[in-house]
Amino acid sequence: MSAENQQSELPRFKGTLYPALTSEELLNSLDSFQAREDDVFLVSYPKSGTHWVAEVIENIASTRLALMSPLERGDVSKFEELKTCSKRRVIPTHLSYEILPATIKQKQCKMIYVVRNPKDTAVSLFHYYRDNPDLPDIDTWAAFFELFLRGDVVYGSWFDHVLGWEERRNDKNILILYYEDLKKDFSKSLKRITAFLGMHLSDSEVQRITWKTSFSEMKNNAAKEILDPNHTICALTSDRKLVFRKGVVGDWINYFTAKQKKIFDELFAERMKYSEVARHLKEYS
Repeated sequence: MSAENQQSELPRFKGTLYPALTSEELLNSLDSFQAREDDVFLVSYPKSGTHWVAEVIENIASTRLALMSPLERGDVSKFEELKTCSKRRVIPTHLSYEILPATIKQKQCKMIYVVRNPKDTAVSLFHYYRDNPDLPDIDTWAAFFELFLRGDVVYGSWFDHVLGWEERRNDKNILILYYEDLKKDFSKSLKRITAFLGMHLSDSEVQRITWKTSFSEMKNNAAKEILDPNHTICALTSDRKLVFRKGVVGDWINYFTAKQKKIFDELFAERMKYSEVARHLKEYS
């Protein structure tokens, strides 16, 4: 089956493509989801570091927090399944702010939004498309680059997604984290997360979490784990081994041609000219 036909078979909601592991029934029923005031939502555009931050949060307080599978993964029975959890729920999602269930906004649940340099994000998502049987097989980087520019990939345009969440950056219940900051100064980012969640860590706990959530350790653990569907926090695949590829900053330079960089930089400058996120990401672009 051609990539175009594979794309056409993915669920589409309000003009945006979604992965095969969700359903139009669930997407159409998002506002029936009942949030709790102590819920924590871990949000990002795909391939921006969600799994890393999820592992961090799980290591901070696994006895008090329950890491769930993504809000949009499965069918509408997912919402009943979420009701059965008695602990404080940490719920990952790649949904845009616009279509997030209404009760999450009404109850002002805590939300952590992770942003990554879009060039690295595009390259990482390209490899995910190539390696993941639940996504269309895009043969070349050049072909994927065009799809990414148009926003004709799962979860739509990176620009729309990030700008929609950035509009809420001053909301006290929303924390914006940068993938690159996690790489550069993990301890500082970890303290921001714990302060946001109202928790405290000792120095020894910081050291333990730093080791447990290093990229190499997470990749090794994912390769060893027996598949547990209840521990799958990815909305795009059930295979945790596909989640961790390189985890480096700046890998885009090995893929973007000079012409592609110029095209992307011009689009970035146009779409992000008023963005604080853009200024933060500038040194990685």
